[in-house]
Amino acid sequence: MARRRLLLLLKPFDVFQFGQSGGASPITIPQAFRYLDNRRKVHKDAINFCQDILRKKSNIDWEPILRTNLSQPIRNFDLVVTVGGDGTLLQASHFLDDSIPVLGVNSDPTQVKEVEKFSNEFDATRSTGYLCAATVQSFEQVLDDILAGQKLPSNLSRISLSVNSQPLSSYALNDVLIADPCPATVSRFSFRIQRDGESCGQLVNCRSSGLRVSTAAGSTAAMLSAGGFAMPVLSEDLQYMVREPISPGAAIRLMHGIIKSDQSMKASWFSKKGVIYIDGSHVFHSIQHGDSIELSSKAPSLKVFLP
Repeated sequence: MARRRLLLLLKPFDVFQFGQSGGASPITIPQAFRYLDNRRKVHKDAINFCQDILRKKSNIDWEPILRTNLSQPIRNFDLVVTVGGDGTLLQASHFLDDSIPVLGVNSDPTQVKEVEKFSNEFDATRSTGYLCAATVQSFEQVLDDILAGQKLPSNLSRISLSVNSQPLSSYALNDVLIADPCPATVSRFSFRIQRDGESCGQLVNCRSSGLRVSTAAGSTAAMLSAGGFAMPVLSEDLQYMVREPISPGAAIRLMHGIIKSDQSMKASWFSKKGVIYIDGSHVFHSIQHGDSIELSSKAPSLKVFLP
């Protein structure tokens, strides 16, 4: 069997440390802080466990990297394994084209009993891992199935973006939010749906807190929380929603809808400044009055091993 090259992309495990030398004693640490510190330890153990599994595989050459150290496109690997949650897989997607598949390992899944236990004190949910096909317990079996060709990746649609006809280098796997840098500021913009460069929908003028467009994979995230609907994960359509429209009148029915796979959305920005946020707050592009933004699902898909 040919040797495979694998990149192990890791969520940092030292993002929260408490109770170290010189800190407060465990007795005085609030319950929520102890819980967060335990999450860090669980994640660190998951990283060590996955690395131990990989060390046993004689047919794999692998190297680890923290996601915070990733700055160049990922090339010359047969597989990327992310250890963390959906956020770590999302970050990996910004450095991947459609040639290398990715496997997400949910290092710390939510425990229902734990959520119920702490429900009166704080939110004890952990990682949802919607895009993660493995946990620590199943990682070795899932990896073996992939290497043996018994488990194949799915092609997930991503959002392609251009500003003033210039393509942006990042694709969105989850969603795009176009808004003012200050969330309390009302934005002015318009949009219409088009096909092959020709309008196939009504022009919609908006005053609102912004515009969100999601993929099928991202439809279960912020879009669903805002009142949208979950889409079949392999759909190539996009879903859009105007956030908190002000006095939409008869146009209210146009504030939420679908962009079909053969369509695109063209938006015009009429506020002094704005930001296009791609899959959260870490990847963004600034825009200004008069800019034109085009969105579609014509981006290269991402190969993901799904649960």
